[in-house]
Amino acid sequence: MTEPLRLSRRMSELGLCSRREADEWIARGWVRVDGKVVSELGSKVLPTQRITVERQAAAEQSKRVTILINKPVGYVSGQAEDGYTPAIALIKPENRWADDPAPEQFHPTQLRSLVPCGRLDIDSVGLLVLSQDGRIAKHLIGETTSVDKEYLVRVQYTKPGKLPDSDLKKLNHGLWMDGKPLLPAKVRWQNEDQLSFTLREGKKRQIRRMCDMVGLKVVGLKRVRIGKVKLGNLPEGQWRYLGADEVF
Repeated sequence: MTEPLRLSRRMSELGLCSRREADEWIARGWVRVDGKVVSELGSKVLPTQRITVERQAAAEQSKRVTILINKPVGYVSGQAEDGYTPAIALIKPENRWADDPAPEQFHPTQLRSLVPCGRLDIDSVGLLVLSQDGRIAKHLIGETTSVDKEYLVRVQYTKPGKLPDSDLKKLNHGLWMDGKPLLPAKVRWQNEDQLSFTLREGKKRQIRRMCDMVGLKVVGLKRVRIGKVKLGNLPEGQWRYLGADEVF
């Protein structure tokens, strides 16, 4: 027998929306199971049952914005902590990139339910994504994400000589963290003191910890790409909307 699942969880699994959005839509009577409206939170469904959503839900989802910030040092990506300012505080009209081609007009309601899709350490800079669309958050930070992220990392070798090729290979594959092997990464020299890291996972302070394991000290870290979306010429401390033609 196949076990029934919570309707909101099943909707998230199908990529229709986030669980939070699903609960909202169910409460509004916008969700049908096998053609019948289901409006009770906590309802369960079988994986074989057909789930559809009313057009209002799709219309509301299409109005949700996704914003890209070039985060400076000193801002946290999520909730305010230890007196540090969250990156969302940068999203105001005067910080919008003058060359943003998106037609959207900024409105304070766009800050509602705008959540960071992944973290960027307080002492790191570069591309940070915040979205009102639960599907994008799930796509970028879900456990099964296939979206890679690229970082430029300025380093100093703390031992005599140069980093051995064997240690560069370890950075690509072979290191363990928190009791588990890390997924393969792509790590290569950009110039004599800068590495490019491309990762598919994002453990806390992962790159700094990886570098530490092979005797490298990180002196600067910048995220330049998430999937197909690049930081490009977006100035530090400024933001723009994700374009309608851009996909991660």
